[in-house]
Amino acid sequence: MRLLLVLILCCLPGLSAAAPIRIKDLVQFDGVRGNDLVGYGLVVGLNGTGDGLRNAPFTEEIMANILERLGVNVNGEQFRPKNVAAVLVTATLPPFARAGSQIDVTVSAIGDAKSLLGGMLIMTPLNAADGDIYAVAQGAIIAGGVSVEGKGASVVQGVPTAGVIPSGARIEREIAFDFGALDSVRLALRSPDFTTAERIERVINGEFGKRVALMQDAGTVAVNIGAANMRSPAHVLGRIENLLVEPELRARVVVDQRSGTIVMGEDVRISRVAVSQGNLTLRIQEAPLVVQPNPFAQGETVVVPRTEASITENPGIKMAEVSETSSLSEVVSGLNALGVSPRDMIDILKSINSAGALHAEFLVH
Repeated sequence: MRLLLVLILCCLPGLSAAAPIRIKDLVQFDGVRGNDLVGYGLVVGLNGTGDGLRNAPFTEEIMANILERLGVNVNGEQFRPKNVAAVLVTATLPPFARAGSQIDVTVSAIGDAKSLLGGMLIMTPLNAADGDIYAVAQGAIIAGGVSVEGKGASVVQGVPTAGVIPSGARIEREIAFDFGALDSVRLALRSPDFTTAERIERVINGEFGKRVALMQDAGTVAVNIGAANMRSPAHVLGRIENLLVEPELRARVVVDQRSGTIVMGEDVRISRVAVSQGNLTLRIQEAPLVVQPNPFAQGETVVVPRTEASITENPGIKMAEVSETSSLSEVVSGLNALGVSPRDMIDILKSINSAGALHAEFLVH
């Protein structure tokens, strides 16, 4: 597959480095967070695409436990159904979730089931990290793929062994957290930066006309609820979360070697450098030769190795100059002028960064 080279301009020429963004899109509020839930359950109603119980004995165990809770005695019985599957159920308990509200769940097969399409999740308790049950999940699964299999071939599209249940879990227990009793709230920046944190502090204090916010470090701004002189922390956050702040973006070059994607921020700069790049291809082919003895001769058939090796060097690019740049468009134009493939472009950027001529944070995934 041909690699793609993606160079994204963060903004158009003539505009500021970053457009103003709401504070609630730049930070996370202390205490306002979700909690992960997980459970182990059983899916029934599959059309012969469930677990093979010999390969997944835990499916038989959970099915027996469910039937016994329903009053069905299955001791000593042999189960061999193909329409059940053991699954892990995951969900996120959102902040301020109340008992009785519903959340989405994700269901994933853990055995050798081929598909969860058309299955029904039986009542499954969902536990948090503390071991307590906070929700119960049940419902019809919406699978994201399809699997068709015959005696000689099979076709799988998407991921049929995982699915979702919209509003499939009902919250039974709330997280104990008194948000209204807080006397201060910390704002945690998603991308810590001293300049951005200082701007958030200045905007909040300007909104209230007094010192309410204090920058503690590059990733934290503390808001004094008492100094805001409002009825509750919720009223304070409701007033400041939509204030606009212009974030300071860090110059970065992000490279994904698997897809050949390159993303550059607008503040990326390259000093004046000269680049030379070529391709060397080494090819080795094995073509063994079978040698048989003459008729009536006493000998054995042997295989004689035969190797063909060749080295090919493509012209590549000669020494080319990338002039000192002052804008992202000039960086893109200078790199594209080298006329190399996206994979070679990644190698060139690595070398430019090693030479100290790339003035940006270089991240490789």
